[in-house]
Amino acid sequence: MVTRRLQRAPDCPNSRVRTPREKLMDTALAVDSGPARMPPTQAESVIRSIIREIGQECAVHGEMVSETLIAFMVKAVVLDPSNGFNMDRTLMKSDVQNLVKLCMARLLDTKNPSLDTIKMQVYFDMNYTNRVEFLEEHHRVLDLRLGSVTREITDNRACTKEELESLYRKIISYVLLRSGLGSPTDIKTVREVTAALQSVFPQAELGTFLTLSKKDKERQLKELTMIVTGIRLFNRDCGKGGEGIDDLPGVLHEAIPATLQHIDDELEKTQRQAYCYTAVLEQAVDNPLMKAELQPYMLKEALYNIRQCEVFLQIILSDIITGAQEVEMMTKQLGAHLEQLKMTVKSKTAVPTSQVFPIFIALSTLWTSFQDETVIVGVLSNLFTHLQPFLDAHEIFFPERVIQHYLNGVTVKTDMCRMKEHMEDRVNVADFRKLEWLFPETTANFDKLLIQYRGFCAYTFAAADGVLLPGNPAIGILKYKEKYYTFSSKDAAYSFAENPEHYIDIVRENAKKHTELIQLLELHQQFETLIPYSQANLRQKVTHSVQTHLSHLRRENCSQVYPSKNTSTQSTKEDSTGVPRPQIYLAGLRGGKSKITDGVKVNLTREVDEK
Repeated sequence: MVTRRLQRAPDCPNSRVRTPREKLMDTALAVDSGPARMPPTQAESVIRSIIREIGQECAVHGEMVSETLIAFMVKAVVLDPSNGFNMDRTLMKSDVQNLVKLCMARLLDTKNPSLDTIKMQVYFDMNYTNRVEFLEEHHRVLDLRLGSVTREITDNRACTKEELESLYRKIISYVLLRSGLGSPTDIKTVREVTAALQSVFPQAELGTFLTLSKKDKERQLKELTMIVTGIRLFNRDCGKGGEGIDDLPGVLHEAIPATLQHIDDELEKTQRQAYCYTAVLEQAVDNPLMKAELQPYMLKEALYNIRQCEVFLQIILSDIITGAQEVEMMTKQLGAHLEQLKMTVKSKTAVPTSQVFPIFIALSTLWTSFQDETVIVGVLSNLFTHLQPFLDAHEIFFPERVIQHYLNGVTVKTDMCRMKEHMEDRVNVADFRKLEWLFPETTANFDKLLIQYRGFCAYTFAAADGVLLPGNPAIGILKYKEKYYTFSSKDAAYSFAENPEHYIDIVRENAKKHTELIQLLELHQQFETLIPYSQANLRQKVTHSVQTHLSHLRRENCSQVYPSKNTSTQSTKEDSTGVPRPQIYLAGLRGGKSKITDGVKVNLTREVDEK
């Protein structure tokens, strides 16, 4: 079904404690608590006050702007050295007024690619979650919704016939709700579930069920749901049931290719636009007149915007391809399990539960995975849909007629073409005594190395006034201070190697002027003095491995890295416990007639479990 393959490193499981909005606010508000600065709590309070003021001013001008976006804009304005803010001193009233004024000017500029990029980054960070984390949260929410039904069953003390019948009906509702296969108000579905449940758990066994502990009851309810779900799926396959069960494998086999094609088409369109912008900017590097003409269009900022669009589309595409691969595998397993069941029950009046129950449970588990994939595809499709306005805005930034005017007589090169041009130009290791260069034939896991600046050439960016060109790993990867750098040409590699710190500093300074580059080029660690890394833990810090000459910058080998978090939990129940108040009696402190004080300490505190 899917021909393209993307290899991804497994996502690191982590428990979600803070919401995405809170994490983003942490990032945007993070300040270094150096000795000459305000305490973090005081600084955060001041900035939050500024954010509220800016939000109110924007509302007056008819613009409703989120606090998160304002916080990022505050960070952008403070970082930009041209604005003259000094983070080593407390903000004065005039500083605050100036900060508000500058932020307002940027937030109300509707034709600014930089603002659009920051909006896009904030939106994506607020709404995108990796597959593992998303499914954990999705299942947690489902469990939470079932909480009241579960408690009604596990806390039940039914004795009379009517109470037992009522309890059994609640178990039927639970099975239906947890499986997600049909509505509890549909009579045909309820009858089918009831029949399946009675075949494995007749009402007569309720007495034994009620003697179980709460945990064992919950465990048995989940197991019963899976067995009943497996029975219904098998009956559906045999044409004898399956009321209210949608053909999820069929739906996914239609939806995924269509979604993939749609996103892939948009990605190719986005990349073509990026190639055109790059070609025009290259012409302007040594042409001051042309550079002046292009200034109103903010073409460099538009390039950053379109490259950020490309990155987000690649992330979505990667996740959908992963889902497609999962669906292919699960469809084969589903067919195998159904066939195994048919062979097991064929021409038999009775089948041992030990033979069929495990297969029913396996069917149920597979179907839950199909449900998960359906939800994920829907969420990613919705995310892509909401990115469309950002993609469509480029006709406003840099109209097609203007692009064609500047491209007259210019060869537009794709990223693939650029890589092929320098495929044979390799760094000569003998020219460098103190620097380490890596090559595919001499380096294990060469294609898994995490390249700085998202694989773009640092030298070209620094020397060509912020132009982004893809680095070519075949030239050689420079390992410098445990970080890896690729370059667009051999000459660029040699120039960077002469003074790496110089070019790294230029990239950092450019990022202060164009804050959207911090996320686009993955520069979070370089801004630890302003944004502590521990607090700048954006969920979407995507790191891509290197590109080969076949990758066409689709980054077909990519990974997402999520730093580990401290494990903790959240619950909707607020409770507290009381402990005895400590009571210590000290005698003899005043001393007596002797010069030596003989004190006595008596602990009168009650035991914790004392009532």
